[in-house]
Amino acid sequence: MKFVQDNIWLIVIAATSGLGLLFPLIKRRFSDIPELGVSDAVLLINRRDAVIVDVREQAEFAQGHLPNARHIPLSQFKTRLGELTRFKAKPLLVHCATGGRSHGAAEMLKADGFAEVFSLRGGIGAWQQAGMPVEK
Repeated sequence: MKFVQDNIWLIVIAATSGLGLLFPLIKRRFSDIPELGVSDAVLLINRRDAVIVDVREQAEFAQGHLPNARHIPLSQFKTRLGELTRFKAKPLLVHCATGGRSHGAAEMLKADGFAEVFSLRGGIGAWQQAGMPVEK
């Protein structure tokens, strides 16, 4: 008990940090944005001609991206959202490096009235790990 009293601020900081790390995971769990694995994403692209949106930064995009992906970095997403308006009725597959940024972009798209928006679970890392093609 004395340890807790003597180190209350350290305990508060540790608890706050832990919650800060868990918050994005909890938020994604209860979000209405579906996450697709690689195989489901391939089916969406091939069967329904989904539009692929890469929200990584320019240097990441240049290292390799999904074939035919439209590049709109998350840092410019709000100002360039109009570039996707013509695809409001089509399914959109949003991806980034690991799935964190793409989820935020997908929520923006959904809020802007896009009918079907999906996030690629695991991002381009999962795509490459599954042996799928990448363009440079």
